[in-house]
Amino acid sequence: MSPLIEIHSASKPLLLVENVSVRRNRSNVLSDVNLKVFPGEFVGIVGPNGGGKSTLIQAILGILKCQSGQILLASNRPMSKAVYGKVAWVSQAAANLPQNVRLTVRELVGLGTMNNKNWFLPSFASSEIERAIELVGLTHLAHRDVNQLSGGERQRAVIARALASQAELLLLDEPLVGMDRASRSSLLKLLDSFCHEQDKTIIMISHDTAAMLQTAHRIVYLEEKIWFDGPPGNFPNLEELAVMRGIEEVHGACEQCDDDVLPPTEVE
Repeated sequence: MSPLIEIHSASKPLLLVENVSVRRNRSNVLSDVNLKVFPGEFVGIVGPNGGGKSTLIQAILGILKCQSGQILLASNRPMSKAVYGKVAWVSQAAANLPQNVRLTVRELVGLGTMNNKNWFLPSFASSEIERAIELVGLTHLAHRDVNQLSGGERQRAVIARALASQAELLLLDEPLVGMDRASRSSLLKLLDSFCHEQDKTIIMISHDTAAMLQTAHRIVYLEEKIWFDGPPGNFPNLEELAVMRGIEEVHGACEQCDDDVLPPTEVE
């Protein structure tokens, strides 16, 4: 038995999704989805546009209601008091602040520590803020206006905001969009270190399947339902995915019809 399997058999899932179905605009977006995510895992969710990836994240957060099934976070319902502070969400638009908003990196990260207990005590969580900034490698830019940062630096800043909340589970929705190759690689290494060194659990949505195969501990292919859930090394190739999803090859059928096509008429 591998160490990872031993850990899973000895611990409860941090996230449990059981037989979940979600409808939007009178159509099924998720159908009978089952997923378990254990502490310390880095799970990459991939799939086509409209496949339900963002819908699943919003259901986990409790923003969308499930038509059937249940979702539990640390054995509690989403949005319950017991879940507060355990989950942090970095949305697709989190790093795209309006140009008229003036916030330093430190101020942005500090927003992650705000709650009803320290609203009037801005220095209450200063140590968490500084630690989060250090973890993402932005200490030298802590006083810089967020809108003056590069795309990769802004993405690190919003992830630092999530870290400052001390959440156990980080939900990341397409954090690699708009980043150059070097920034993507650096961010992925950083996220992996959070799992191994900070005991964080990460669920990340991405269209960059290749990046997820190189980084995530598990890959989930989602298109209304889960078609694959397993280690990156077992991820099916494109042909196998097509077969699983019931997509037939059309070019082969056309080639078989070539013999039935009459040659063009010669013009004298």
